[in-house]
Formats: sequence, structure tokens, C-alpha cells
Amino acid sequence: MARIKRAVNAQKKRRKMLKLAKGYYGARSKQYRAASEQVRRSLAYAYIGRKHRKRDFRRLWIVRINAAARLNGLNYSAFISGLKRKGIEVNRKMLADLAVNDAGAFSQLAETVKSA
Repeated sequence: MARIKRAVNAQKKRRKMLKLAKGYYGARSKQYRAASEQVRRSLAYAYIGRKHRKRDFRRLWIVRINAAARLNGLNYSAFISGLKRKGIEVNRKMLADLAVNDAGAFSQLAETVKSA
């Protein structure tokens, strides 16, 4: 069988890892072993962070909707259940945007919910 030399492929693998570790502190950006450990961790944190971002934004929207609903004499749960009873389907992202940027429209929604 032919002999396989790994020098080129091994260098490519290491170069790719060190490129991913660029900007890390100290040995984590210079030494292959430290860099590969840190890159593996960093990629895991990035994956988890993409899941957390969705949760965090939903929590932020709920806080904003609750604050705006309380200004209109309702609490969050009463506001959301009233919207459902009225058959108004607006997601929390849009409701939070209304609460921040268009208080008048949010107040109209709140009045609609109160009459339910």
C-alpha cells in the first residue's frame, strides 16, 4: 500500500483551528491544544446562546407589554387572555413594539380588551 503523509492535512487542520481562535487571550490564540479546547467550548456557548437569545427576547417583550398594560389599568395576563377572547392574534414581538413606539394604538387595544 502507498504511504500516506499527513503533514499538509494536519497543518490545514491546525491552521483552521487557530484561525477560529484568533483574538483569544494568550495561549488560547497561539497554541493548538489550548486553542482547540477554547474553540470547542466557544462553539458550545454560541449554540446555547442562540437558544437563550430567543428566551431573553420573549421575556423582554413580556415585560414591556406588562408595563404598557398596567398604564392602561390591566395586568399582563388579563390583557393577553382578553386578546385571545376577542380573537385578536398579534404576537408578543409586535405588541411590545406597539407598547414602545405607538402608545395610542396599544391603548386602543387595551380598551378593546376591557370591553370584552
